[in-house]
Amino acid sequence: MRKYEMVVILDPSIDERTVGTTFEKLVQVIPAEGGTIDEVDVWGKRKFAYEIQKKTEGVYVVLSFTAKSETAKELDRQLGLNESVLRTKLMRLDAK
Repeated sequence: MRKYEMVVILDPSIDERTVGTTFEKLVQVIPAEGGTIDEVDVWGKRKFAYEIQKKTEGVYVVLSFTAKSETAKELDRQLGLNESVLRTKLMRLDAK
């Protein structure tokens, strides 16, 4: 199992107070596959430097988790299919 960090940009129309619980439902594939969610950090609404899908701002969420590489790929795929997710960036953290 490896450590990963994922930045997810959600549609700005989502209520910021419910982002944490909504996001927990989106990432259920991690514990279902034997991984662990280490931290969910909601940064809130931020403006973009350029438009993404005709939107000028989005809700940023940073997720730290430990999982197998197949689980991380599946999570990225599932989030890409969700209409409320504008963009994702998955990074594997190096062991130091």
